[in-house]
Amino acid sequence: MQIMPKNPDIADGMVDPNLAIDYDPLFGSVLGTSVSRRSMLKGLAALGGMAGLGGMMSSSAFAQGKKFTKPFDPVLKIGYIPITDAATLLVAHEMGFFKKEGIKSEPPTLIRGWSPLVEAFSAQRFNLTHMLIPVPIYMRYNNKFPVKITAWNHTNGSGIIVSKKAGIKTLKDFGGKQFAVPYWYSIHNIIGQKLLRDAGITPVIRPQNAKLAANECNFLVLNPPDMPPALAAGQIDAYIVAEPFNALGELRAGGEMFRFTGDVWKGHPCCVVVMHEDDAMDPARAKWAQGVHNAIVAAQLHLTNNRQAMAEMLSKDGKKYLPFPKEVVERAMMAYSVPDYTNPPAIQHPEWGQSRINFQGWPFPSATRQVVTEMKQTLVGGELAFLNDLTPEFVEKDLVNYTYIKNALNKNPKWKLDKSVPQTGDPFVRTEVIEL
Repeated sequence: MQIMPKNPDIADGMVDPNLAIDYDPLFGSVLGTSVSRRSMLKGLAALGGMAGLGGMMSSSAFAQGKKFTKPFDPVLKIGYIPITDAATLLVAHEMGFFKKEGIKSEPPTLIRGWSPLVEAFSAQRFNLTHMLIPVPIYMRYNNKFPVKITAWNHTNGSGIIVSKKAGIKTLKDFGGKQFAVPYWYSIHNIIGQKLLRDAGITPVIRPQNAKLAANECNFLVLNPPDMPPALAAGQIDAYIVAEPFNALGELRAGGEMFRFTGDVWKGHPCCVVVMHEDDAMDPARAKWAQGVHNAIVAAQLHLTNNRQAMAEMLSKDGKKYLPFPKEVVERAMMAYSVPDYTNPPAIQHPEWGQSRINFQGWPFPSATRQVVTEMKQTLVGGELAFLNDLTPEFVEKDLVNYTYIKNALNKNPKWKLDKSVPQTGDPFVRTEVIEL
């Protein structure tokens, strides 16, 4: 049985009225300002008067059974959340990889939360963005929106941060605690709940003032920028999210790394590259789409080989794509050493050879199938019925366009060196490794 909040809007990311997040100057100077859901909705209303996410999607060409009806705009318009998951697209723009392919890209737009990013993409404000891998699954099959996954932005790149004051040293210690995730349809929610269930802790979704049993952990949605302040204020006990909010939690919010998610699921997907179906599938746009993916792979290889320089470039001390000082972004992209993470033991599989974040673009079909399987078992404060008739095999074939990214990777064989890629046999085929 799914335990739902009394107010269903809380399940869609609305701030729980029992959670009062007070930003102090410490975080205000770090996080700065960005585009809020309210201001984004005002802009979307001006575009066409479609105020709700469901409204935008239900009117889609996909729902009407049409193909290639979206007007083609060869200028890339990128929206992104201020996390290192977006680094590939940001570097492809800033370092001129799109330009090298003859593609013009506008300066990327920073968006504060996942809901407004999804809404803006649905309203065609953006034609290229990154999304948590469960989100396009939800969009395509619950809301019938014509979205396609065309690559991965990265692998790994997330972790579980716990407050040093919460006394959490083992998974059993999550009983009775408040645990924040960035979105119900996220790899973070999947991995967080999978870990707790394995330890005998029951995930629930309740108002924060509800009484919890000793073996229950309350899950709630917070936008990533809200997580470190909430942790520092003692309003949540832990969160699981993408970098650099883990690094920020360690350095500024009195948090410590409990477990790296890439140490639970080896080379797991998190944010994927998504495009509108028309842009990804129309043969007349194939040359353009191939150029986009050539640039994506070039950016990923550049990131892999220039982590420190790219961390500074992305930071507020560089080109200001991410509102964090360079030491926070550098930690998020580079700090991954067993001796530094022993209590709690955040790295339990050093033999996997993973990094805190890896950059490679192949969307392994096995991982998509695994995500669909895990979604069917994960508690959310939203719809899951759409998954009932979906098979993992159908989703990985129907949702993903493999053509452009595979062509780009075949031209750049160094992508195979990434340790999230099998080092023997066919590099495009792997078995998912999940060890809790």
